[in-house]
Amino acid sequence: MSVLIIAEPTKGGVKPATLTTVGAAAKLEGDLHVLVIGADCAGTAEAAARIAGVSRILVADAPQYQHPLAENVATLIGGLATGYSHLLAPATTFGKNVMPRVAALLDVAQLSEIVAVDSADTFQRPIYAGNAIATVQSPDPIKVITVRGTAFEAAAVEGGSAAIEPVPAAPEAGVSRFVGEELSKSERPELTSARVIVSGGRGMQSGENLPCWTSWLIGWGGGRCFARRGRCRVRA
Repeated sequence: MSVLIIAEPTKGGVKPATLTTVGAAAKLEGDLHVLVIGADCAGTAEAAARIAGVSRILVADAPQYQHPLAENVATLIGGLATGYSHLLAPATTFGKNVMPRVAALLDVAQLSEIVAVDSADTFQRPIYAGNAIATVQSPDPIKVITVRGTAFEAAAVEGGSAAIEPVPAAPEAGVSRFVGEELSKSERPELTSARVIVSGGRGMQSGENLPCWTSWLIGWGGGRCFARRGRCRVRA
């Protein structure tokens, strides 16, 4: 049994979401392979090869993956799915966009945002806005899974020596094309990258009580505090 982890696309290095997905995959028995997708992504592949516990890096390096559209990526993953028992991706915007398409191509059900691995076919995931945890068993031959990164320990970025193997790009789906992007900039850290998250919620009672938390969190976390809707995030 082998497990394929779809790496979050990035320009060099490995994103934390990929490391936590590897951490989740490590709870399954079998070899761990990582799929790196992009254009001129040799640096990302080399960084992924050093992740502890990973035995093989598959690299799909082609101009059409400069901006990895979900339709093209899903076709690629679907073509590589044979021989894998599990396909895992981070429950990020990228993973949530791609993996449902992969599941549809393979005619299997998707297991979304798992928070625990009970066995090779049984997983836990939150339901009812996180107020309950469902234990789900899948009979599908290939499990298509997105992983909630905050529920798993990240794999070590050093210690591995995986073999790097190029794979051919899949034909373009031809149903979408990249036109442009406008990225918003914010000083607030992403929840997937913040080192410490403290949620005040009802305990704060009102926004007027936020300043008393701010000074404490900055001193404790050694960084800056960003507040929104009663939640304070510390970035070191």
